[in-house]
Amino acid sequence: MDLSFLSGIFASPWNIIRNLLDIAIVAYVFYRLLKLIAGTRAQQLLKGLLLLLVFSVAASFLKLDMVNWLVEKLWIVFAITLPIVFQPELRRLLEQIGRGGFFTSRRLSVDKNIYTKIIYEVCEAAKLLAKDRTGALILFTRDTGIAEYTESGVNIDAVVSASLLLNIFTPNSPLHDGAVVINGGRLEKAACFLPLSDNPSLSRDLGTRHRAAIGITEISDVIAVIVSEETGAISIAIDGKLNRHLDTFKVKEILTSELADKLKINNPLFRRWASAE
Repeated sequence: MDLSFLSGIFASPWNIIRNLLDIAIVAYVFYRLLKLIAGTRAQQLLKGLLLLLVFSVAASFLKLDMVNWLVEKLWIVFAITLPIVFQPELRRLLEQIGRGGFFTSRRLSVDKNIYTKIIYEVCEAAKLLAKDRTGALILFTRDTGIAEYTESGVNIDAVVSASLLLNIFTPNSPLHDGAVVINGGRLEKAACFLPLSDNPSLSRDLGTRHRAAIGITEISDVIAVIVSEETGAISIAIDGKLNRHLDTFKVKEILTSELADKLKINNPLFRRWASAE
């Protein structure tokens, strides 16, 4: 009696574990991909593709020949245009894979005290700027470089201090327009002009400064601190998401969590400056 068909029913423990591992890996990859595009324009585009897929299946089931022909042509067009439309998301995906941040939430071992002074100075500056309703945009770079967006800025290369930030953002001063960039613990650039977010779901009351902050964080892992010129409210943008109306205590908490806990300082000049303090 041939019992070979039972081999498909009573699988070995190793095959069960392998299949479960296979399913878990694929599910996690899809989870990370969905998390990557959450809150971006790609999320809306994905919904449109899913609706088109449902429409395509329904047309095939109902044997609508002309509709099927049209849908097939649309899929060909989408296959060519999707890499262009999803270019920012694909770039972020490749950057996360390149720095090891796609499959893991990497936390780097650093001394929290290294960035304590810099965070304090930024918070003090943000508090005073908010009080006077002076607009400001301060960027902290992390793993992903943004040199292509800051080349037009003015080189500063100075120690970060509240007084320096206040002078830079004083209205009608030569450098008050644009963003300042803190890289490797130094105030590296000022008067940098950034790409604006074109996310259609953003609130209409957001000005250019906030849209620039969201735009740069959509395409990199930069952290942006924004002070509104109209309301004096302090906000932080991370990964294309904006946290608004924060007090300086919350700003300090977020910056400490995102920078002091995760950022690895490799700049020897900054290390000497920090130790001297």
